[in-house]
Amino acid sequence: MSSDRMAIAQATAQRVVADGVQSIEDPVAVEAPLEIRVETRPVSVTMRTPGADEELALGFLWTERVLSSRDDVLDIRAEGDRVDVFLRPETPFDFARLSRHVFASSSCGVCGKASVELAMQTGDRLDPEDRLSVTPDAIHGLPDRLRAAQSVFDATGGLHAAALCDSAGQVVVAREDVGRHNAADKVIGWRVLSDANADSTPILMVSGRVSFEIVQKALAARIPLIAAVSAPTSLAIELAKESGVTLIGFLRSGRFNLYAHPHRVLGP
Repeated sequence: MSSDRMAIAQATAQRVVADGVQSIEDPVAVEAPLEIRVETRPVSVTMRTPGADEELALGFLWTERVLSSRDDVLDIRAEGDRVDVFLRPETPFDFARLSRHVFASSSCGVCGKASVELAMQTGDRLDPEDRLSVTPDAIHGLPDRLRAAQSVFDATGGLHAAALCDSAGQVVVAREDVGRHNAADKVIGWRVLSDANADSTPILMVSGRVSFEIVQKALAARIPLIAAVSAPTSLAIELAKESGVTLIGFLRSGRFNLYAHPHRVLGP
């Protein structure tokens, strides 16, 4: 079954129009739980759109810093609504730390400025003097290119999307999901599976707003530029400034706002 077919279900609805009521079959986005397990131990359950489940699991584990290389993964098995990831014996894995962190994140156990300080304690900080340069024209073309990759959204109108793009603004990989953080994990997981060079995909484009969590994931994946069609949050801006990530919001209608490290787009 194709990933698009797995992601779409049919719902019966009553469409109310000016001259009456019609019975319709309406395509809707599928939402279902995915249990991510490491060494057969559950570490997370996330509500996702089925498809690219292995990528989602690997992206999640990468941004939670369980993985640092494709070689850390000995095997990965997806079955139904579960993905099992098996690590090489020499790969360090602190189950208790990961479980505590996932629980705290899901329950907002760390909030405000403490979140930024905690994120920065990981040592993740990008070099603001790197050589990445992206033209405004390349940035302006990102929304249309991402939108062209959203086939399930075309059918349902109910999904977020994320893409990894090159410095010319061309989409390298795009994924859709009911959760914007899941869509980001899927494209990051694709990069892990494909063993792609991080420098070849320096842009993360997202279809919605940019939250603190999206910046945190981009930072863990060493992605220096985030662009979004909607707004960033205050904490996302703060983390981007602290960590060296270029942050773009309101990318639509031929304009965008630069909130952090604008030199990668505007030059020194």
